[in-house]
Amino acid sequence: MLFKFKSRSTADLIMLEPNGRQLLEIIGKSPDPHGIVTAAQIPAAIQALQDAIAAEEAAQQAPADEGDEADEGGQEPRSDAVRLRQRATPFIDMLRRSAAEGHDVVW
Repeated sequence: MLFKFKSRSTADLIMLEPNGRQLLEIIGKSPDPHGIVTAAQIPAAIQALQDAIAAEEAAQQAPADEGDEADEGGQEPRSDAVRLRQRATPFIDMLRRSAAEGHDVVW
C-alpha cells in the first residue's frame, strides 16, 4: 500500500506504507487510507515531527558518545540506513508550504 499526500500548495508526495504510517503516528493521526491535516493542525504536526527527529538523533548519538562499541548482536550500527530526518523532510516541506497558503493536507 502507498500513502499519497496531497495539497493544493505542492505536488503530491507518495510514500510507502510503513514510512507514511510512521509519520502519521508521530503527528497523532490515524494511518487510515484517508485523512486530513487541517491548516490549523499543521504547526503542531511540524513540531511533533521535529521533536521525533531530534529524539532519534539524540538516541543515535548517545551510543556513539560511549565509544565505538558494537551493539548487542556484535555488529556495528548501520551508517547507511535512511533516517527519520530524510524521510520526514519532504513531508515537513509540504506541511510548511500548505500552512503558508492556508491549505489542508489530505491522503
